[in-house]
Amino acid sequence: MVTQPYLSFELQEPNTFSVSKKKESRTIPNPTNAHTTMGWVADTLHSVNSIQLRELFNHFITLGLIVTSALVIWKALICVSGCQSPVVVVISPSMEPGFGRGDILFLHMSKDPIRAGDIVVYNIDGKDIPIVHRVIEVRERQNTEEAYILTKGDNNPSDDRVMYNPGQKWLQEHHIMGRAVGFLPYVGWVTIIMTDIPVLKYILIGALGLLVLTMKE
Repeated sequence: MVTQPYLSFELQEPNTFSVSKKKESRTIPNPTNAHTTMGWVADTLHSVNSIQLRELFNHFITLGLIVTSALVIWKALICVSGCQSPVVVVISPSMEPGFGRGDILFLHMSKDPIRAGDIVVYNIDGKDIPIVHRVIEVRERQNTEEAYILTKGDNNPSDDRVMYNPGQKWLQEHHIMGRAVGFLPYVGWVTIIMTDIPVLKYILIGALGLLVLTMKE
């Protein structure tokens, strides 16, 4: 407690003045308490920011692990199946009723020769979209044992020569991406919808990323 005196004058006799001292009490804030409070607030904010940064970093790590795991699984499927595209989606009704639009096919490529009746996925030179159709005829040259393959969709009235490049009558083994060994119905519709409406792909990717980043442990 700190006090500060001030002067006052009292009249005693005519023309006579006496001086007396009175004290006024004033309270001065303690700077130590204010400094302690501000320090506690600063430490608390720093701790909160550190926790949020750690959580955000953990979420990014989780997202990276998910993406990495998907890539590892895809590479493993390529090694096991022997195909560069071990999973494809049927986007046309040309193989109905066996396979419908939106079905997912699992492919496998072995050293066994292609035979009539096999369901294969092939790609034409210069075209990006592979086609899944049935092999209806195979011819082999006796001197080279090179196979010439003709395909047709089960639901199409004629063979695929109208779909091959101009002047091309047969497929060769390097056109074949793999044989169909299994399928899941309707699962591929997600891929078809995102292909038809590309903006949905980015919305889905953004939603998944946001879900991972906001996920609570």
